[in-house]
Amino acid sequence: MPLDYPVTRHRLDNGLRVVVSQDHSAPIVAVNLWVGVGSRHEQPGRTGFAHLFEHLMFQGSANVAEGEHFSLLLAQGAQLNATTWCDRTNYFETVPSEALDLALWLEADRHGRLLPAVTQANLDNQRDVVKEEKRQRYDNVPYGEAMTRLGELVFPQGHPYHHSTIGSMADLDAASVDDVHAFYERHYRPDNTVLTLVGDITEEAGFAAAERYFGELTIPEQALPEVVSAPLPPLSAPLRLDITADVPADRTYLGFRLPADGSPEFTACELAFDLLAGLATSRLYRRMVRGEQLVTHVSRSATGRIDGTSMGMLVFDAAEGVSADRAEEVLCEELERLAQVPPTEVEMAAVGADIERWWLQGLAQQDERADTICGDALLHDDPGRLNAYLDRVAAITAEDVCRAAATYLDPAARAVVRYAKEGN
Repeated sequence: MPLDYPVTRHRLDNGLRVVVSQDHSAPIVAVNLWVGVGSRHEQPGRTGFAHLFEHLMFQGSANVAEGEHFSLLLAQGAQLNATTWCDRTNYFETVPSEALDLALWLEADRHGRLLPAVTQANLDNQRDVVKEEKRQRYDNVPYGEAMTRLGELVFPQGHPYHHSTIGSMADLDAASVDDVHAFYERHYRPDNTVLTLVGDITEEAGFAAAERYFGELTIPEQALPEVVSAPLPPLSAPLRLDITADVPADRTYLGFRLPADGSPEFTACELAFDLLAGLATSRLYRRMVRGEQLVTHVSRSATGRIDGTSMGMLVFDAAEGVSADRAEEVLCEELERLAQVPPTEVEMAAVGADIERWWLQGLAQQDERADTICGDALLHDDPGRLNAYLDRVAAITAEDVCRAAATYLDPAARAVVRYAKEGN
């Protein structure tokens, strides 16, 4: 039976999509904006711009001084942040109902009137902040560049998903204020943005507030650029990168090309990864961790992407004294087995129950619900899509999972990044 979270949408004359979902269980409103710009929209020689703007958007705008976005909302008891990914950038805050007007005024000012604050000094400052973030999160931590290197193997040079969201520091160094202004004008526009309000507000009040604060924002004359890539087939042969580094354990990352997010085939791949490594009862955990004790842990992720091709990943740490090659060999055996032997009814039920638990647990929180609704509106043009997710999962059969494993999780189609401890 589908969920029934209320979802109502409206489009302003300037193209801004507005979605409201009433929930009067608490006197708060989750404000969420998704902008259709991520690392895949960046041009060669200009990588890292989407993430740079996540930082610049907190540094003031035409009517807001540097640091005021945070300070004004925190003074009202709000929680707020932003994130950047390959398909989008999102900005969000959860505020007491009486602070909603302040939150919307602040968001409208930076989403429509940021450029007066993007000076050379501000650009230099935030460029240095991004460099420090790269040092802390990528360069100077164990396995910090694993995802970047895996993505570079899974997606070929020139593909929009080939580079990471942090981008190239050389590209950021070369960026001028004019380059940054042009990027903002190209992508930060009402017809490329979704505003979602979830919580203690009616549809009528939400749409009126959106019109009041965002209605005067204009659409640039230039057309919105499109990034559309043909789906990539699975890799035709394994690709491998071996790295020796000062890391706690030998760790192996395996990446696979998956179908685009939103397709039944991608959902089947999600279930395949869960059956392999999503639970303590999953196949890889039973055999490799508890059974043969080849690895200390094994994990998985299937990250949906909308531009033709997604990526799935399996990760394990080899146990002390165990060859990582041996552990990888056993993992590949289990991939082949899933492609040949459909999961049992018990396995499917366990995975289905776990998916239902985490899905409902997430949606119980207004901020998580707002983020899901906003993303579905921007990427799939379907803000009510969250209500049918569990039904889409339930429609996947054991045979669908087996077929997805055979097509997309073939060991011959894997990309591997292997970290080995120095001195081994």
